[in-house]
This record gives sequence, C-alpha cells and structure tokens, in this order.
Amino acid sequence: MSAVFNFTFVPWFRSVAPYIHMHRGKTFVVGMAGEAVAAGKLQHIAQDLALIQSMGVRIVLVHGFRPQVNEQLKAKGHEARYSHGMRITDEVALDSAQEAAGQLRYEIEAAFSQGLPNTPMAGSTVRVISGNFITARPVGIVDGVDFQHSGVVRKVDVAGIARTLDAGAMVLLSPFGFSPTGEAFNLTMEEVATSVAIALRSDKLVFLSEVPGIRIQPLAPESEDNPIDTELPLAAAEQLLASLPDPQQPSDIAFYLQHCVKACKAGVERSHIIPFATDGSLLLEVYVHDGIGTMVIDEKLEELREATADDVGGILQLIEPFERDGTLVKRGRTEIERDIGNYSVLEHDGVIFGCAALYPYPEAKTGEMAALTVSPQSQGQGDGEKILRRIEQRARAMGLESIFVLTTRTMHWFLKRGFAQVDPESLPEARKRKYNWDRRSMVFVKRLS
Repeated sequence: MSAVFNFTFVPWFRSVAPYIHMHRGKTFVVGMAGEAVAAGKLQHIAQDLALIQSMGVRIVLVHGFRPQVNEQLKAKGHEARYSHGMRITDEVALDSAQEAAGQLRYEIEAAFSQGLPNTPMAGSTVRVISGNFITARPVGIVDGVDFQHSGVVRKVDVAGIARTLDAGAMVLLSPFGFSPTGEAFNLTMEEVATSVAIALRSDKLVFLSEVPGIRIQPLAPESEDNPIDTELPLAAAEQLLASLPDPQQPSDIAFYLQHCVKACKAGVERSHIIPFATDGSLLLEVYVHDGIGTMVIDEKLEELREATADDVGGILQLIEPFERDGTLVKRGRTEIERDIGNYSVLEHDGVIFGCAALYPYPEAKTGEMAALTVSPQSQGQGDGEKILRRIEQRARAMGLESIFVLTTRTMHWFLKRGFAQVDPESLPEARKRKYNWDRRSMVFVKRLS
C-alpha cells in the first residue's frame, strides 16, 4: 500500500467519522426511481445501502417501476396513459405493474444477497423484508379523468415497519397498496416514500432520481455559474414551488421538490434529491460536507456562533493537523478550555468546520486573532472570510480599533483582506513579551473602521 494512499486515506476517513456517529441509529427512507434499475445502477446502489446500514442506519427502500411497467405495456401493445403526473391504471396496466413489481423485488433481493470475496458486499448480511405495510384508497375521478386502479396512501403500518427495522432488517416497499377488501392499487414511488417518511418521522427522505438536484437559478441552464443548490431552506423551497407549474414528469423541477417540501413540513428533518447517475451519490450526500444533490431543510445547517465548553473537542480535532505541520502554534486542551470564551466557531450539521479566537489587549485598543482555521473540506468557499468578519464584529463591540495576527504561512491571505505587515516591535507590550523570536512569525494588522 503506497504512502500517498495512506496520507490521503487516513485524514479522509477521520473526516467522515463525525457523520458516521451522527447517523447511527437514524432512519432513512430512500426512494429509488425505476429508471435507476433500468440504467444498470442497482448493484452499486445496493452496495452503498448495505454499507450505510452496516454503520447503524435503519433503511426503508421504496422502489419505483415506471419504465418497467411501460416496457410491459409496450410488449402487450398497450399504451401508457398519464394525467396530472400520475399513471391511469386500467386492468392491463395493473397486471403489468404487478409483473414489474415482482421482477424488481427479485432483482433487488438478489442484489442484497451478493457476498463474493473482494467485493463491497463481502461479509455483509442484509436481510430484506417486504410486506403489506401500506393501506391505500383509490384516486377516483379527478377533473373528469377516471384513474381506475391508481391509488394514494391511506395508512402506513408504522408498528410493523418499526418492528422489522428493530430486528435489523431492511424494509423493501413496492409502490402498491391494498384496501381493507383486498383490492390492489398502483401508487407512485414518490408518494409512498414521502408518506412512509412522515409516518415514521424519519431523519431523512432521499430520492435517487433522474435529476441532479435543483440549481441555484432553477430555470437557467446548467453552467459553472449555476451549480446545484446543495442546501435549500424550506421557506425558499415553498416559495420556489409556488412559482412553478404543476409537474407532469420526473424531469420537471417541482416533481420531487413537492414531496421534499411536504415531508419537511410534516416533521421529516431533511429531504434530498440526488442523482442515481453519479456513482456513490448516496455516500457523497450522507458522508461528505456539502453533499452532491439538493437538501431541503427546515432550518439552516450552518451556524456561526461563539464557542462553548462542548466545542473543545471539535476545535482540537480541527486545528490538530495544522499544528502538526507547523501552520499553527500548538495549543493544549487545558489552554483551549481556559480560553473557550475567546473562540468563535463555524458549525455545519453538528460538525465544527472553522474557528478563530480573539485575545483583546484593551490598553492598546487592539486584539489578536489566533487559531484561524478552516477545514480542508470546505476551504475556498468563503468560510475564512465569515469567521474573520465575526472576529471583527467582536473586536468592535469591545471598543478595539484594530486586530492583528501572527503567521508564518498565510501572509497573502491576510494581505488580500486588508491587513498590513508591521514590525513585531509594534506589538502590545504584554504580547511582545510572549513573542517567539525563533519562530519569526510575521505580524499583520488591520484597522477597524
């Protein structure tokens, strides 16, 4: 194993650890579009879901079967009909849906049963259990259109699903529901997944979809200046949804967004739209800082705030690599605990990704900004500037007229942000006595307006 691999793997794996701890014991409802199976993505999706489950996540998988049903209908010479974004399920379409569901259930269970050596599934034991967990009722006649055997969710057997999850199994649901009289109804994957997530009060609802997510400018074409909006507050999502026409097909912006909004308004913490076309998109969304798709959430995950005693461990973990390579002066736990009130932290989804401390020298009307650190995972996204502005705000509130920093590595960063180099002799007397002349740190000062 190469030294380069070791050097990159170890810090990467450590950076993932907070998310592993965070998600253990949580419940995820994953809605997988039938197009993902048709595109040959099932094997890798199964591997990723098995890996996520092995890290303590409880998973309900709801599969779609839109292209599979259409294929069955085509083979029978029968036209697929839709209205209001839903399939009109006549007798032939119902038979085709039942055949497609049976075939897909077989393929999905087979995918989770693999265990060849030297594959991601080696040593895994994934029990997949299906059942009649969904009670349905007919859609009926809408705007003069008779949807026949198409239905909507009436009730979710929460206790039954919970018992299955408690037993360590993965729950697999087809988009079918049954009436108390035993009549079968064809449902949509999106509605089943949303209803189950709401009923279970799941921690996440994830759609593995045909679309990559929602862009910063939703109606503008894809470009470098119009990337995927990785975090969409619920209020903004509702506003966007209200401005869009009713969706008719999965590629419409509102198609998955309407279900994400519904889930979040009903108590699901986070709803995600991610592309199945990207290999490992589930892992990237769940275990990487910014994810890969769009997440709808009822509150902003990122918070810039003053540190508390509970943040000491996170600060130590954040600054330790920079102390090791000499970028920062080493600070022990005792020192950080003593000075924790001086620190400001940037937290994202419960993980500290940036910090800085302000040590005031009131007699000189200045203060030292120390330990300014941003995690390598989020560098280049403006987090350093956010923390700098917070330190400046704190300094002004204390009546300070300037702030200064000592650095040996990041001189240009500070120069670009309004700092000017000065002689170490200009440091406040109390700070000058602690100056390490062997380290030969450069001193930069910024005047506060």
